[in-house]
Amino acid sequence: MTDGGTDDGGGEEAADEFEPDPERVERLREIADDVRGDSSESKQLANVLYRTSDLYDEDEETSPEEIVRNVKYILEVTERGGLER
Repeated sequence: MTDGGTDDGGGEEAADEFEPDPERVERLREIADDVRGDSSESKQLANVLYRTSDLYDEDEETSPEEIVRNVKYILEVTERGGLER
């Protein structure tokens, strides 16, 4: 019987890697601001860094899988020429 709160099989290890870390959030977002420029590539990279920082933001609920899906979407939209149709 499990209590639903722990996983003694090691499944919690991945979650532990993304413990809230305000300093890491701030640093990733600073880097994102630094690399953001006029080119679509620099904007893409900044967006990826912001999404990655969400893993460490205690106010955000996201997973690496969600971020990968979001990044793929960002790249696909850019490849299609943007959101405008």
